[in-house]
Amino acid sequence: MVQATTVLNARLRSRRISAILGRHLPNAVALVIACVWGVLFLIPFFWMVSTSLKTEAQIYLLPIQWIPHPFQFNNYPDAWKEVPFARYFLNTTVITVANLIGTVFSCSLAAFAFARLRFRGRDALFFITLMTMMLPGQVTLVPQFILFRDLNWVNTYWPLVVPAFFGNPFYIFLIRQFMLTIPGELEEAARIDGASSLHIFTRIFVPLASPALVASIIFSFMFHWNDFFGPLVYLNSDSLKTLALGLAAFKGEFTNQWHLLMAGSVMMLLPCVAVFFFAQRYFIEGVVMTGLKE
Repeated sequence: MVQATTVLNARLRSRRISAILGRHLPNAVALVIACVWGVLFLIPFFWMVSTSLKTEAQIYLLPIQWIPHPFQFNNYPDAWKEVPFARYFLNTTVITVANLIGTVFSCSLAAFAFARLRFRGRDALFFITLMTMMLPGQVTLVPQFILFRDLNWVNTYWPLVVPAFFGNPFYIFLIRQFMLTIPGELEEAARIDGASSLHIFTRIFVPLASPALVASIIFSFMFHWNDFFGPLVYLNSDSLKTLALGLAAFKGEFTNQWHLLMAGSVMMLLPCVAVFFFAQRYFIEGVVMTGLKE
């Protein structure tokens, strides 16, 4: 009798352990994989920060010296003084902020029209808008450059700012999909009260779609803050250059100042990290398109 009870208890314990493993093991494996991938993605960032604190001689040591000794914190003020970093920072800020304003203004209006307004050819026009995402930038580069050249906009900020006020198909799609999740009863109640479409857009849809708008702002900020190709094509004067172009000054024909380049890269990266850190909650809500917040 005692032996049978012991066997039964052992079987129950084994089943309990199997149930616990079956319930938690997949999550544990996924967590381990995520941690490993996270570490792999952080290695280049750690190398950049480490290099920004080294002397030029320490960069070429083998094996790699991951932790500098001593730390060369003076690389940061040296990088700031080596090029007109403050001027490049201001130029980049002006271009980025102007693009954020244009993106939010144009894309939110277009998304609201595609999501809520009823007019002939709406779906066909939205389909054409999405089709423009399939055009590579290399296809439209030359025609756009000729257009901006004829407008005498080369070597100005206009080619880098004005297109944002004409909408972006990706952001229009993102915001539209989020607006479709907003209950139509809110719009119907507002129209019964005599609200116009513009009033409904500004008072109802913009506040409720703020996660999608913030997600679009973050995407736009990351792109324009780090954009290298656009300023390279349209900006010639040194006083108009952005941070992405300014960092190229640390790479010469015969020598590269890698320690100063990495220090400048870290300073350029900090605003991106700060923006994502403070807006990550809205970013996640906007990407998963959860609709109304509980």
